[in-house]
Amino acid sequence: MERVESHASFGGRQEVWRHASTSTGTEMRFGIYLPAQALAGEKCPVLYWLSGLTCTEQNFITKAGAQEHAARHGLIVVAPDTSPRGEAVANDPAYDLGQGAGFYVNATQAPWAPHFRMQDYVAQELPALVEQHFPASAARSISGHSMGGHGALVTALRHPGRYRSVSAFSPIVAPSQVPWGQKALTAYLGADRASWAAWDAVELVKGASERLPLLIDQGDADEFLAGQLQPHLLQAACHAAGHPLTLRLQPGYDHSYYFIASFLGEHFAHHAQALRG
Repeated sequence: MERVESHASFGGRQEVWRHASTSTGTEMRFGIYLPAQALAGEKCPVLYWLSGLTCTEQNFITKAGAQEHAARHGLIVVAPDTSPRGEAVANDPAYDLGQGAGFYVNATQAPWAPHFRMQDYVAQELPALVEQHFPASAARSISGHSMGGHGALVTALRHPGRYRSVSAFSPIVAPSQVPWGQKALTAYLGADRASWAAWDAVELVKGASERLPLLIDQGDADEFLAGQLQPHLLQAACHAAGHPLTLRLQPGYDHSYYFIASFLGEHFAHHAQALRG
């Protein structure tokens, strides 16, 4: 564990750390915001944020304005990188596969399998690391954007009881049915579509044992809405399964961090209520 950035922000500190990951076999980085309560030694609940395609840990911590909300609610916020990186790590020339596009799955196919184990990293290794080295309680919530929204939904649905709340901005809800997801799942998991169901929120909702309410914001001017995101598929699956879902279609908003920043405060309030009561 090595701290590589530290900045005072809203009475707390925004830091970036790097460490050797046992899940990915690479160096990984994550951003962590520590509110004033945590700096004073109080154990605080943690909100995990998963970013989207092409992002690193930097995008959310520099663009979203999350620190003010985290300080107000006394939440630690952890934002990991989206995938393993390095010269020895498999990659692809396209932006939607390889480094920067881990899709938060555990890859089973060559050449991805040795390093692309992002689900193990975000669901198991990273929380254990945070709770060991920082004043973090075991109360966790998870959120994300686009590919990271997919990651947040899938991670919460795959691990009932681990998270107090979950939300997403513009998530890829049905990767098995859209080009981004089909490309990534074929590469990482192979051509057997039956294996994809464990990484698809629409499929996971059908058999979910926990009825953790889902909160999703989606801009209706999002250029990826019709072709890649298709939130109506999750809406239909939740309705059929009786799974609680709040899907808010926001007029005029696109896929950018301007959209995220506009509604992030409401998501923080949603998570803070679950994490702090």
